[in-house]
Amino acid sequence: MRTDQFLSEQKREMAALFLRVGLGLVFLIGGISKLSLLLSTESSIGMVSNYMGSTGYINELFQDYLFSNGFISPWGFLTALSTFELFSGLAFLSGFLIRPLSIIYAFLLWSFVVALPVETVPNVDILVKTYTSPAIMVQIRDISLSGMMFVLFMLGSGAKSLDNRLFAQAKHPINWNQQGLLLRLSIAVSLLVAGFFGHYAKVPNFATMQIILAVIGLVVVFSEGLTLKVAGASIVAVMLWYIAHKLNADKNIIGNLNGFKREFAFSAAAIILIYLGGGESFTLKDLFRRSKSYLLNQTQPA
Repeated sequence: MRTDQFLSEQKREMAALFLRVGLGLVFLIGGISKLSLLLSTESSIGMVSNYMGSTGYINELFQDYLFSNGFISPWGFLTALSTFELFSGLAFLSGFLIRPLSIIYAFLLWSFVVALPVETVPNVDILVKTYTSPAIMVQIRDISLSGMMFVLFMLGSGAKSLDNRLFAQAKHPINWNQQGLLLRLSIAVSLLVAGFFGHYAKVPNFATMQIILAVIGLVVVFSEGLTLKVAGASIVAVMLWYIAHKLNADKNIIGNLNGFKREFAFSAAAIILIYLGGGESFTLKDLFRRSKSYLLNQTQPA
C-alpha cells in the first residue's frame, strides 16, 4: 500500500534552493539578453521586428489586443516585460517574494504558448515563413517551467533566502508523492515531446537522439527509487551535452547563455529527482497496486 512521503525541513529547504536558482537563471539571463538589445539604438528595431514578425512570438490576435488602443507600444511592452524578467530573476536567486512570483510565472508562461503565431492547417500554401508545428510543442519547455513553478510555490523560498530573513514563513508539510509527481511530469513532458516529435520544425530536441529522450521521459514518468535517480542523472548529462552543442564562439557570453538558459532549470529539477526521488504516485508499481486493488474489490461478493 502506498504511503505518503513528507519532506524533512532540511530536504525541503535544499530542494527549494536548487529549483529557485535554476529557474532564476532562466529569467536573469533572458532579461539581460533582451534588454541589452532593446536598449541599444542599433538593435532595438530588429529586436521588436523579430518578436512582431511572422516567425516572432506574438500572434496577430495578441498584437491587436495589446497595441491597437495605443496605450503601449511594442517596444514599451517588450522592455517592460524584459525588465520584469530581469528583476524577477534576481528575486529568485536571492529568494525574495518567491511564492508570489512563482504563481505569477506558473500562469504567465502559458501566455507564451497561446501567443505564438502558428499555421498548421493541411493543404494550405503558407506565403510567409512562420511556425508550422503546434504552439504547445514549440513552447513545451515553458510548459515544463510552469509545472516547476507550481512545485516551487509549494516548497517555498528555501535555504539562504531573503524571505526567510525578512518574513515569518508558514511551514506546511509537503507531501512529496504529490509534488514529486508534478515535478516528474513537468520534466518528462518536454522529453517525450522531443522524443516523439523532435524532428518537426522548431520543436526542441536537445540535440539528442529521439529514442534516448523518449526512453528517459517514459522512465521519469513511471519509475521510482534508483531507476528514477539514474534517469535524473541522464537528464543532467543530456542538458550538459546540449549546452556544449549550443556554445558558439561568434556569440558573447550572454548570447551563449541565452541559447540554453532553460536547461539550467531542467538540470536543477533533475538534481532534485536524484536527491529526493519523485514520490510513488502513479509510478508503474503504484499503478499496478491500484489496478490490483480495484480488481480485488470488484471480485469480492457484495
